[in-house]
Amino acid sequence: MTDTRHLSGIYAGIPATDGAGVQLTRMVGTPDLDMVDPFLMLDRIDSDDPDSYIAGFPNHPHRGFETVTIMLEGLMRHQDSVGNNGLLKPGDVQWMTAGRGIIHSELPEMVDGRLRGFQLWVNLPAEKKMMPPGYQDIPADRIGSAAFDGGSARVIAGSYLGIDGPAQPQISIRLLDVRLDPRATWTINPDDGSDLFICVYEGSLVGTAADGNRHEIEAPGTVLFHGQGGVSVIAGDPGAEILYCEGQPINEPVAKYGPFVMNTREELQQAVDDFNAGKLATG
Repeated sequence: MTDTRHLSGIYAGIPATDGAGVQLTRMVGTPDLDMVDPFLMLDRIDSDDPDSYIAGFPNHPHRGFETVTIMLEGLMRHQDSVGNNGLLKPGDVQWMTAGRGIIHSELPEMVDGRLRGFQLWVNLPAEKKMMPPGYQDIPADRIGSAAFDGGSARVIAGSYLGIDGPAQPQISIRLLDVRLDPRATWTINPDDGSDLFICVYEGSLVGTAADGNRHEIEAPGTVLFHGQGGVSVIAGDPGAEILYCEGQPINEPVAKYGPFVMNTREELQQAVDDFNAGKLATG
């Protein structure tokens, strides 16, 4: 009999603001769900009120991890301290490796309409935290879609059903944007030893706990699983749209201070000192 991972936790996410007052829902990186190694944070943005997001995320620094911006609806202009500039459109993904440091901004360009998407923070191991910064701007037409009975999955990173994602993360992760038909069953086999979570961002999902009881997760919600083996879930009556995040845990100490994620408090202090001295983005 094949081993199965069982549902072990459901987290509703909490309302939060970031940048210049952008309203969002924090799905991972909350008091109840601090992180899922190697994933540090997941923010979901979903609003049709421009006043809640138009100020965006003005210039701010990062060091020690990667940020993944996934646009579902709306437009987002990004630029940074090393000369990168681009416009993210619906379906596009930006994969930024902050490494030793970068200062960038992300500003919505659509004044009217819905802004919908995610930002995911992916940790870096100590040996890569001070690597040179870099960007991968990935247009929607480069992201392949794997079809299966009852739905489909855009493969952003890693591999699924013979489709390789275009993103090249610094650590081994799999990132899928999955759409499930009403009442469809979806099963996936994570890599041995990996950690994972599922963010339900539209519709609902049903998972089974170790005691056999079924639990329905309404969007927006984050689901954790325990054990090893496959994961199997069922879409609710409205169907489901989910973000599947799987990665090998780094298993190193994590020291966080705002936009800096290092291994020790001393490294955090150095990041702050470098930023205040105006040299964070130049190493």
